[in-house]
Amino acid sequence: MVVGALYAWPLGGDDVRRAAVARWSFDEAQREGLNVVAADKADVRVLPECRSGLWTHGKRTAKAVLLLHGYTDCTKQLAPFAEYLFAQGYNVYLPRAPRHGFTLGEADPGLTVAELDGWANDGMNVTAALGDETGVIGISGGAVLATWLTVRRPDAVNRLLVMSPFYRPASGKAPSFAVKPLTVLYGFAILPDRQLSGTGQTLHGLTQYLRISATLDDDAVNEHLKSVAVVVAAGDDQIDRDRAVELPTRLAEHNGAKSYDVELGGSFGHDIVEPVAPGIAETYPSYLQFYER
Repeated sequence: MVVGALYAWPLGGDDVRRAAVARWSFDEAQREGLNVVAADKADVRVLPECRSGLWTHGKRTAKAVLLLHGYTDCTKQLAPFAEYLFAQGYNVYLPRAPRHGFTLGEADPGLTVAELDGWANDGMNVTAALGDETGVIGISGGAVLATWLTVRRPDAVNRLLVMSPFYRPASGKAPSFAVKPLTVLYGFAILPDRQLSGTGQTLHGLTQYLRISATLDDDAVNEHLKSVAVVVAAGDDQIDRDRAVELPTRLAEHNGAKSYDVELGGSFGHDIVEPVAPGIAETYPSYLQFYER
């Protein structure tokens, strides 16, 4: 009975399915983004390299994009890529995730689905007013939120690029039959939180992303969706790579959007955008091509 209850436990709810739309002008959105940047600068707890970033050309451009970093990382993960996109004519917004950026490689305990959804949705509200065509790029846990926005914010997401999306852990990390019970037990704090050995990640934090992932509908309607791209690495032992490709590809097919997926070889692992990894900067033009199709 207990096992059955765990498998039947609903992972969704208003905190996963709600996305409030704000209709802002460019000036209002830029001011909102700059306020977030200023708040990070004023907060002594936020590491300088982890502050939110906003790159605009001073006006609404043809294209704007929201970047979402991964769990226990921060904006430093995507800042060089953001600068590259800005140089290509984009307005770019890169907000810091809640409870992140105070200690490298860690997030403060207590992260919630509502905080993550709010972070992503607030970022999309800013980005939606920065360009005529807007989209979202995310990595790992940020890719889960990017997909969530594609489903929940069809008014704003025209293009999606997910890199190493953490929709489901690799079977070597958690067998598929154990994912739902673990998500319930740790995602709803039924069991006390545990830190994963050798990482700054906790089971409660990881399962917040899995809760969101479990509610993603690959048949959701987004009439404005033009393209979906997925990039994974053959050396990534953190994620279920089949699921990483399957979910966004089906979402694209359901909406008649172009889809593209690529698997990187070589020395690439889970983090395929972190600037400290060798050869990452050379991938930026390819990532942009994947995103723009």
